Amino acid sequence: MTTGLALAQAPARPAVPDFGVTHTAPRAAERPSKSLRYKVLFSVAQGNDDTTKPNASLDKVARFMNLLAADGVRPVRGDVVAVMHGKATMIVMDEAAYRARNNGAANPNLELIDQLKKAGVSIRVCSQALAAASIAPEAVDKRVEIDVAALTTIANLQLRGYALIPD
Repeated sequence: MTTGLALAQAPARPAVPDFGVTHTAPRAAERPSKSLRYKVLFSVAQGNDDTTKPNASLDKVARFMNLLAADGVRPVRGDVVAVMHGKATMIVMDEAAYRARNNGAANPNLELIDQLKKAGVSIRVCSQALAAASIAPEAVDKRVEIDVAALTTIANLQLRGYALIPD
């Protein structure tokens, strides 16, 4: 008899090496398909209570990329987009700005943002949310694009055929 522990396998992270833990699912009925073009938009609005840990919603983007990669699917660069707004806006601040707002704590999201960018994900932030949070555009990490509004980004990309994964 095989126990659940005997079947447990090491986590896999083929596209985003340090984030987005996935596990194999050999009996899964629905899997990523190489015949599909994955145009996916993640609305990332939730913040973290613990500002020393990477944002859980942004980590979900890494998990998605790792799930696709585990089945040999590599989206076209820029076809996966994460737009930050609401309480998640803070996670796109550069190191100096983040430390100034978080009692000297380092921004734990910058390495995740870097690895997502390397995996082909477009990282964006809402300029309206930046203004509401009193974050100057100059304080945004250079790897992050600033859009006029998450509202228009979400509408535009959905009208262009992107699937929305809400927070």
